[in-house]
Amino acid sequence: MSEPIVTVRGLSVDFHTRDGVVKAVQDLDLDLHPSRTLALLGESGSGKSVTAQAIMGLLDSPPARITAGSVRFRGVDLLQASAAERREANGGGISMVFQDSLSALNPVYTVGGQIAELLRVRRGMSRRAAWDRAVELIDHVRIPAPARRAKDYPHQFSGGMRQRIMIALAIALEPSVLIADEPTTALDVTVQAQIMELLLDLQRENGMGLMLITHDLGVVAEVADDIAVMYAGRVVEKGGVHELFADPAHPYTRGLLRSVPRVDRADSTLWAIPGSPPNLLDLGEGCAFRERCDTAVGVCAVERPALARPVADAGSRLAACHRSEEVVHGRA
Repeated sequence: MSEPIVTVRGLSVDFHTRDGVVKAVQDLDLDLHPSRTLALLGESGSGKSVTAQAIMGLLDSPPARITAGSVRFRGVDLLQASAAERREANGGGISMVFQDSLSALNPVYTVGGQIAELLRVRRGMSRRAAWDRAVELIDHVRIPAPARRAKDYPHQFSGGMRQRIMIALAIALEPSVLIADEPTTALDVTVQAQIMELLLDLQRENGMGLMLITHDLGVVAEVADDIAVMYAGRVVEKGGVHELFADPAHPYTRGLLRSVPRVDRADSTLWAIPGSPPNLLDLGEGCAFRERCDTAVGVCAVERPALARPVADAGSRLAACHRSEEVVHGRA
């Protein structure tokens, strides 16, 4: 495998609120490789989007504060970079497709105008050349009649088409890394498949590293190479997609997989992980998942498990569970 293009080490993000300090992300390590797809998986509030925004430098401070860690892109720590270095990295190096395309696009400018403005400001193109390139990009993301649709406003597009415009904006500067934050949310299944196919085609063309933030296990199974499962701001398991789906080592990962509806099951009851996510204002010293875990033991309440390779597991998987050896080998 090639060297990572993005390396995140020890990243911690706090949000200072009136009620206290929210530990949104804690001691997070990630590696993203060229031409590979890393899926950040977890339920709402697990820290996936905050991680992406920290990498992009988009967190509002206050209330957010990055308290520790590094984010290295092409050898430069973006958390210590100058404003000019950060600006050069964003867009031209790392780009992002946001979750809510209608809110991310400016409603008072045409979609072609928004893409062209980016190219004029960042690439110094003439007005005519930038517009022609914007039309090419709209065509590249498979929107019919691109020259005509470039003159339309965001509200004149469907949700799926707006997401394609967002992708066109994201790839306009030919980034090496693309972060897609829930790119298929609120889209029907057919459009979801089209959007994911488009992202993967673009990845194959340009060799981009793709970070996919999602809670959709079906999408992850289809497109991901590597997975990092997040819970309460921490990575609790990570590894290759095949080993995690075939034999999950963490009880939270097991619970997520068990909650997926299956047509091959005789029992039609939809299973759910019991309980609720923990309060990020007060996580305590032990495992954050202990109150919802059916295999928790005494040590889980007093000691936070480290992310480590399960004993006797020959794969590349890492899990943060005191009983990961038993979980892997089916004894839990």
